[in-house]
Order: sequence, then C-alpha cells, then structure tokens
Amino acid sequence: MLHITNGQSVGIQHTGLPGEVVCWEDVLHEGPVPAGLTLEQMSEVRARFIAGCGWGAFEDVWAGFKRRDASLARLRDHEEVVLWFEHDLYDQLQIIQILDWLLTHDRANVTLSLICISQFPGIGRFTGLGQLTAEQLFSLFGQRQPITLDHLKPAATAWAAFCSPDPADIEWVIGRPPAGLPFLKGALTRHLEQFPSVANGLSRSERQILEVLATGLCRFEEIFLASQDLEERVFMGDATFRQYLDRMAECPAPLIEIGTDALRVTPLGRKVWAGAEDAVRLNGIDRWLGGVHLEGREAEWRWDEREKRLRRAHRD
Repeated sequence: MLHITNGQSVGIQHTGLPGEVVCWEDVLHEGPVPAGLTLEQMSEVRARFIAGCGWGAFEDVWAGFKRRDASLARLRDHEEVVLWFEHDLYDQLQIIQILDWLLTHDRANVTLSLICISQFPGIGRFTGLGQLTAEQLFSLFGQRQPITLDHLKPAATAWAAFCSPDPADIEWVIGRPPAGLPFLKGALTRHLEQFPSVANGLSRSERQILEVLATGLCRFEEIFLASQDLEERVFMGDATFRQYLDRMAECPAPLIEIGTDALRVTPLGRKVWAGAEDAVRLNGIDRWLGGVHLEGREAEWRWDEREKRLRRAHRD
C-alpha cells in the first residue's frame, strides 16, 4: 500500500496501517508552475524555486522530489494507493497534480482511494490532518472513497488550467466544479484572490497583513496567527508568510517596516491599503501565480473583489 499526503506533520506512519508513506511537500501556490512540463521537469523547476526562497539547497530539494516522484511511478508495486489530503489551497493543488499524473499512467489492477476532509468531530476549527492523532487518522481510513475517472479527468482539466498562462482557464473550471472534488472551487477561488486587486494592487494575503498590523499587533507570531484567522481555509505556512512580509518591506516603496522586535505599517502602506495608491504601480511586480507570470508596473491580470472575477488590463 502507498500513502500520499501533504507533509511530515501527518502521522500516517504511527497509525499501524501498512505501506509506504510519501509526502508531496510542494507549496504550489507560490512560484512558477508553467504549462507543458512532465512531472520530472516540473519537479526541477519547483526545486529551483524552493531553493531560491532559501528553504533548502537545490540538490537536496530536487533529490527529495525525485524520490517522491519515483515512489509514485512505482504505484503498480502496490495493491492500493491512498491519497490523504484536506480542503485548503495547498492540498487541493497537490491533489490535482497527482491525479493529473495518474490519469495518463498505467494504473491497471491498482485501487486508487481518496481521503479529503474539511472537518473532524470534536475539533472546533479544523485546519489540517496534522491536527489529528494516530487514532483519529486511522478512523478516516475506513471512510476512504474510490478514485474514478470522474475524479481524474476533472482534476487533469483543473491542473492544466492552473498551469495555463491564461488564468481565465481557472475561472472556467470554477464555473464547472467537479462533484468528486467538492473543495476545488473554493481553493481555486482563493488562488485567484492572490492576484493584485483592482482597488490597490494588493493580493488578499497582503491586504490581510496590513489589516492585522492596523489593529496594533506587531510581532511575527501574532500577526501570522491573526492573518490565519481571516482565512476560511488556512493554507499558508509561516515560512511562506514571512516571505510576504519581506517582499512588502524590501521594495522601492515599502508598505511595512520590519524592526528587531516589531513590524508596523508605513504611511505609504496605509495609503495603499486605503486605495489612494497602488502597490504594483509603486513597486512593480515580478511574481508567478501558477502558470501566470505577472511582471512590470501594471499587472496584466487583477482580481475584482466586488465582482469576484479577474479583469485583464487594457492594452494600447
């Protein structure tokens, strides 16, 4: 049996269930995820991005991805492959990447199963499988559902849309959410909210950071937790969150200041938050969101929060 899950915090190995455990461990909502790549090619691109973030040496990250990918490629060595995931953006992107691969590879005589939850009895605010004890995880095993073409085909369409240079493809998927992947619509919508806003050039995460700082909170831990409280589905880890802070501080027109023991909003940051200035026009942008590369002083695509849709910048 092969178990695939999102990271080391999910203690499947302590449940007593037999089999190999593989952690996918890629923060796909950050950095380049360009279209037209094999899994091997994508893993190299992702390893270079992760190393560039300072989250590990390239050789180590890529070696880890190659071991992960090799385990998936040996799926026919197992009678069953079980995916253990949850409802947030981080996990949903990993699910559709894996299911996309499975659709086009030989899976004859292998049972594919999915465990994907958004809540657990007795836990007030469920944020992930890492909250669960070994006993609680074991209880989910009997609730796993078979993965069929009704999962694989829509997942492949969603993965292609996520990797596409045209994010309107994601809006198409959101308008036709697959029944077998009930959390995908919410996750992809949250991804689109990371595009710069038409109002001020801020992503939703950046706007929330300024909102939290405006309340008077000033230390990293409390800002991180307060920002998570503003999420319907927590998906961002502290290392990624810290990069957002650094990007907002280390730019030509800083929106925040990071001191030795406190953070604060700059006067210009307050103007951007209020919509009197635009973060992209002030600082430019060079950022990948899935297969979309935003760059320059005017983002080609922006998110309209009022209408819950993307808008494309007019071209002369």
